[in-house]
Amino acid sequence: MNPMFPHPLLMIFLTIMWLLLTSFSFGQLLTGSIIAFIATQGLAALQPAKPRLHRWKLLFRLSVIVLYDIVRSNIAVARIILQGNRRARKSGFMTIPLDLRNPAGLAVLAIIITSTPGTAWLDYDPARRTLLLHVFDLVDETVWFDLIKNRYEYFLREIFE
Repeated sequence: MNPMFPHPLLMIFLTIMWLLLTSFSFGQLLTGSIIAFIATQGLAALQPAKPRLHRWKLLFRLSVIVLYDIVRSNIAVARIILQGNRRARKSGFMTIPLDLRNPAGLAVLAIIITSTPGTAWLDYDPARRTLLLHVFDLVDETVWFDLIKNRYEYFLREIFE
């Protein structure tokens, strides 16, 4: 690892993201590059543990499942919002016990849940290994329990543990 540029790919992607969010000019390129440089130096100072992928081939399958769920959830949330008060909606909280212990796997699970419209990862209790989840339209808790445990956590355990 080069101490001057510890995460070169991350720096490139952060600069590109900066340019996509602002405008394409030399000044914005310079600003984005400086911010990306500072961010990658900060990340290097934290010295995060590198995740070990045991079954990395399952990443593609999990990605397809997550993308499908995100599209499906976008449609469901849009339908709820467009219907207004014509349909009773019950939002709620639920606690789900998790068997996943790997920090990288838990982080990916948090990203998946929060990226899916209508759901939010609120808290994780490492002592009890439970996830507190908020669901925008909580019709059936067993469906959500099955989704988290058997759809996401199963793959993440296979990949990271």
